[in-house]
Amino acid sequence: MNTQVKEIAKVWPVVRDVFTVPHNDQEYKKLITFLDNVIDEVGEDETHPLASLMETLGSLVESYESHNVAEIEGDPIQTLKTLMREHGLKQSDIQEIGSQGVVSEILTGKRSLNMRQIKALGKRFNVSPAVFI
Repeated sequence: MNTQVKEIAKVWPVVRDVFTVPHNDQEYKKLITFLDNVIDEVGEDETHPLASLMETLGSLVESYESHNVAEIEGDPIQTLKTLMREHGLKQSDIQEIGSQGVVSEILTGKRSLNMRQIKALGKRFNVSPAVFI
């Protein structure tokens, strides 16, 4: 065994539950919860030491979802506009995703939603963040 594999073998018992493709809903929900915590920690800082962990966990979630979760069809921006209209909100009312300028750029398609914004919108409107992806 090479040195790198030996080092990984030492820590694997501690981290294997995190780096395993979920095979059922319970494992999936556990992974989602962990990913949410990592997203809270990393935020938008692409240089954060845990940024690659966030990306890896996202890939594991995506692997499970591609086989087990029906895709939600629709346009995320239209969904946001509809929810804003239903709740009587203006651009300035959804400050959790950024300034009014940022919100305007998102609503006009000049800017994409990032993971932090998607999560915040899911919480704000009490819907799955997946509707904004």
